[in-house]
Amino acid sequence: MEKLTMFYLENCPYCRNARRALDALRAEKPEYEAVCIDMVEESREPAKAEKYDYYYVPTIFMGGRKLYEATPGESYEACMAQVRAALDAALGA
Repeated sequence: MEKLTMFYLENCPYCRNARRALDALRAEKPEYEAVCIDMVEESREPAKAEKYDYYYVPTIFMGGRKLYEATPGESYEACMAQVRAALDAALGA
């Protein structure tokens, strides 16, 4: 199983959606609890964030591969689908 890295900003509404989706998905499917996610608040760890290629948050990487990057106006449902896909990728599904 691969580790995920999620970049976010504390006060970002899209990031709150992603974290809410993550909690809901883990409650729905306990296997997701096993996925290790390195949560990086980009304003607190700018040196780490600079090593990755993305513009919008939340963004999820697996290794150096970007699995998800939010888009402006994205719905909670779209965010949840992307977070689920990232978790499935980490599980090897």
